[in-house]
Amino acid sequence: MGLADDAKNKAEELKGRGKEAAGSVTGDDDLKAEGKGDQASANLKEKAADVADSVKDKVDDIKDKLTGK
Repeated sequence: MGLADDAKNKAEELKGRGKEAAGSVTGDDDLKAEGKGDQASANLKEKAADVADSVKDKVDDIKDKLTGK
């Protein structure tokens, strides 16, 4: 995962936290739920990227073994 993607996901998570907090303070349950959704989306993207990175690392390990590196 690239640094730009990491930053985007972190920004989305922080935006979600802000929305959730604003919703809590103002009593706006819809805004609070939207904030929680933003956070969940960011976390899901982060987990998917971690899995993709792990798979790429394993593929690289297998390539290295096959090529004798």
